[in-house]
Amino acid sequence: MTDPTPAAAADGPAGRLRERLADRLTDTGMLRSAAWRTAVTDVPREIFVPAFFRWSDGPRGTVWTPVTPASEGADAWLEEVYADETLVTQLDGAVHPGEVGGPVGGNPTSSSTLPSLVVRMLEDLNPQDGQRVLEVGTGTGYSTALMCHRLGSEHVTSVEYDPTAASGARSALATAGYTPRLIHGDGLLGDEGDGPYDHLIATCSVRTVPDAWLNRVRAGGTILTTVSGWLHGSGLVRLAVEDGGRAHGRFLPGTVSFMIARPHAAPALPDVGVLLRQAAQERRARYGPEVLSDWMLQFLAQLAVPDAQYLGTSIDGGPVLDHVIDTHDGSFATLVPDGGDGAFRVRQGGPARLWDRIEASINVWSRAGSPPQTAFTLTVTPAGQFVTLDTPDGRQRWRLPA
Repeated sequence: MTDPTPAAAADGPAGRLRERLADRLTDTGMLRSAAWRTAVTDVPREIFVPAFFRWSDGPRGTVWTPVTPASEGADAWLEEVYADETLVTQLDGAVHPGEVGGPVGGNPTSSSTLPSLVVRMLEDLNPQDGQRVLEVGTGTGYSTALMCHRLGSEHVTSVEYDPTAASGARSALATAGYTPRLIHGDGLLGDEGDGPYDHLIATCSVRTVPDAWLNRVRAGGTILTTVSGWLHGSGLVRLAVEDGGRAHGRFLPGTVSFMIARPHAAPALPDVGVLLRQAAQERRARYGPEVLSDWMLQFLAQLAVPDAQYLGTSIDGGPVLDHVIDTHDGSFATLVPDGGDGAFRVRQGGPARLWDRIEASINVWSRAGSPPQTAFTLTVTPAGQFVTLDTPDGRQRWRLPA
């Protein structure tokens, strides 16, 4: 059963752009079924992103320029709406494109995720007719609308933490003709008033899978979420829920990342100058800063030091120094260029040797043949959550943060 979409015209520029988008997503393999294709061609994304920010790099760093039909012209704006791009709709938890007159700085805190990722995740979730889905992170409401179209509004519940985003999504969904159950609250608590659900899908990332999610999804149901953290390592995992607060599943292919759920956001970093003045041990590093930017190596580093954050600094225009800092116990590791041959030394201080742990994690993976992320599994138990990799030396297990 699908919902009608009275606001979506099958013809006209928007309708043709939806068809083109569906063709593109089909060609890339993200869109694989007729039911979800119909949702893509019927749901009007422009209702959910009437204005957004376009990023660019300026002399003072990244700036965000508001994009509206008035600023771009209706046709050009609509083309951008139907590009397979993430459209940022909020900065710093408070700044929206309709409220500024020109480019501004800031950090994205809400967006409409690129359609290929939205559709790919819905295909991976694979809900069937009559099944109920709980979405964590309504955002603009576009992905919510796709699910309403496919399953019927009565089978969709969505939770949004940000009050402004929740209000905007509610209005857009009503305009598009959808009536899901919408909750303004902490999505990490799931839906405390209803359940169990057949599926849960999160459009934010989490450091660990919340216990509440396991309690809201029936045994045999599915949780699809991105596990991420403060080093920005990330992986999409599909979990089969079991009885007794347990779940198990494998990481899926692709480089998938989302903004981290706000209750899981990193704490403020200490004054790095104080850290640099502390006593430290120094040695030649086996791996350098590439660990902090390569997708797979970031993931392994984060597994090794889940409470650590990254910071890059430069003094008086000198070379950038890369720091990994654990705000819980004050441990730190600083990479320092070692001559002109691309080598690095690492200074480590505090109670833990963070870079030692990171290099050990990478070495385990290398000895296993450098397998893709799909070789890793996540197991959730009442005693803890563990990422596991089978290696020639046995099973390696990393504990996610409590």
